[in-house]
Amino acid sequence: MTAETSPAAPPDPTRQSSLDTAAARNLATTTKSAPQMQGKSSRWLLRALPWVEVGGGTYRVNRRLTHTVGDGVVEFVQDGGRVRVIPRELGELALLRGFDDLEVLTAIADRCVQRDFRAGEVLAERGAPAEQIHLIAHGRIGQTAAGKYGEEVHGPVLADGDRFGESALMDADAVYDHTAVAETAGTQLTLSRADFAAVLAAAPGLQAHLEQLRSVPRPRQNRHGEADIAMSAGHAGEVELPSTFVDYELHPREYELSVAQTVLRVHTRVADLYSEPMNQTEEQLRLTVEALRERQEHELVNNREFGLLHNAAFKQRIQTHSGPPTPDDLDELLCRRRGTKVFLAHPRTIAAIGREFNARGLYPAHVDLGGQQVPAWRGVPILPCNKIPIGRDSTSSILAMRTGEDNEGVVGLRRTGLPDEYEPGLSVRFMGISEQAITSYLVSTYYSAAILVPDALGVLENVQIARRRD
Repeated sequence: MTAETSPAAPPDPTRQSSLDTAAARNLATTTKSAPQMQGKSSRWLLRALPWVEVGGGTYRVNRRLTHTVGDGVVEFVQDGGRVRVIPRELGELALLRGFDDLEVLTAIADRCVQRDFRAGEVLAERGAPAEQIHLIAHGRIGQTAAGKYGEEVHGPVLADGDRFGESALMDADAVYDHTAVAETAGTQLTLSRADFAAVLAAAPGLQAHLEQLRSVPRPRQNRHGEADIAMSAGHAGEVELPSTFVDYELHPREYELSVAQTVLRVHTRVADLYSEPMNQTEEQLRLTVEALRERQEHELVNNREFGLLHNAAFKQRIQTHSGPPTPDDLDELLCRRRGTKVFLAHPRTIAAIGREFNARGLYPAHVDLGGQQVPAWRGVPILPCNKIPIGRDSTSSILAMRTGEDNEGVVGLRRTGLPDEYEPGLSVRFMGISEQAITSYLVSTYYSAAILVPDALGVLENVQIARRRD
């Protein structure tokens, strides 16, 4: 009789028959990536700016003297985030028309107080006592008043160079005849009746002027407001030629190099024992330099002293027609300067541009920039810059720039040839080893930006980038 064969037992899943992969990794060589950094961006602004060498740490921008007296518009001087009224421009006020004592005008200008306002803010209430004059440096202000039949009517819209409340300077009983509401964010300078009276009490010449106002002839100027250069053309024979000279600004703008610095610390034990296959010090330094360059670009856009957003001339800032960035808006921004080289916008703003263009059946072309295809409008590349801020109301700005010293455009400023220079304009200095065996390195970069003439930079403001509901 044949014995029956018993069936094979099922394999035990808990029993290991070969080396586990987790254990095998202890003997294996891993392939590692270099440390990655999410905060790194394309930094197109740093690449687009032509860099000018600043040997003495300060860059002076000399310009022709420019201001227009007699056109009814008050003009201002921008120095970073600070705004000052040009003393002679106070001659646009009815009370001071024809008054030319520069010392007194300067004293009045020095008493003007800068104030930034927000969109929707009420700057003056109809019927309220008028105790100060408002000089609008930048922004758009709407006015409403009571109509003939009791209804509310809209008065003229005020913008850059306009003013209201002028009667407040001399009339203690003056009241505002309009309600003034800011339609956009902006900047104004205010001069109170008390401050004006203080200057008036110490200025006999101004007292005599107020008793009898006189007119002043309009000076010869070109269409840009620069003092005209007299010349003759098309003449024949030995005519007497006019003589002339080119006047300059007496106090030109100077840009001092700013600095971004940090101290990198690396423990010597880390540098000695854990620098294979990658050098720990070099990787720490690489990531630090990337972060420093990101900060540098942020400052070039947002710094109140030299940043592009704060230093764009008020006359070169425009508003969108309807909110979103349309082709008409970009055309208006483009036509305000010759030789525009680049647009700069936040990536979300560029997406909004694409939506508005596509809605109109337009598809922007692309241009090659350093071997990379980027969108363009009218042949001008539109470059992303995530340092341009986006407001809480989902609005942002678009910059248009002409670049280069030869083109009287926007230039970057830096100093190269620094001790222990690591990259152009960036140095890494060994600071020693502490008692805790920590090595320290001082990482520094010096930079700034200059706008050579006002129309070199334009800004399209309050660009709505949120997606609209259909």
